Amino acid sequence: MRSKRDDVPFSYLVNVGHISTNPVEVRLEADKRELEDIAKSWNVLSVDSFKAELQIARWKRDGVRIKGRVQANIVQSCVVTLDPVPSAIDETFEQIFVPENSKLARRPANDAGEMVLDPDGPDLPESFTGDTIDAGEVVTEFAALAIDPYPRKPGVEFSGHIEDTGENDKKPSAFAVLKDWKKD
Repeated sequence: MRSKRDDVPFSYLVNVGHISTNPVEVRLEADKRELEDIAKSWNVLSVDSFKAELQIARWKRDGVRIKGRVQANIVQSCVVTLDPVPSAIDETFEQIFVPENSKLARRPANDAGEMVLDPDGPDLPESFTGDTIDAGEVVTEFAALAIDPYPRKPGVEFSGHIEDTGENDKKPSAFAVLKDWKKD
């Protein structure tokens, strides 16, 4: 397992060749610079803490399973008042990776050749190229999915907003254009 990549805000490279069937426990925690980089990539005011506990193990013959828990404390802007709104992220996840050309990454099809997707079934494996997977990028993505897109301070409501009911809407007449037409 190697350290990090410079092109992502939080990185922890895992060498696929060193993974065994016995799960390896890994604890990750972002430093001050990484917290600032994550906040910029998520477009939030700040990320005060970010940590993950992972189990990394071989899956089938060539695949890798990364599962665990990611926790973060972030501060966002309220969508009504723009005041800071602190929130906590606490997500469990599981992601399977297979080599790029693996048969395990293909979507199953029925007898007619149609793709069959089960919305309640497990996610299809992600593919990777080369000999490394960035576990830091994986946990960052799962945490980002848990961010509230419309954070609001407790007790704050939109005021002065009136929803249009459509009662006053009239369908324009096709002949309305002709009433202003001048005859020569």
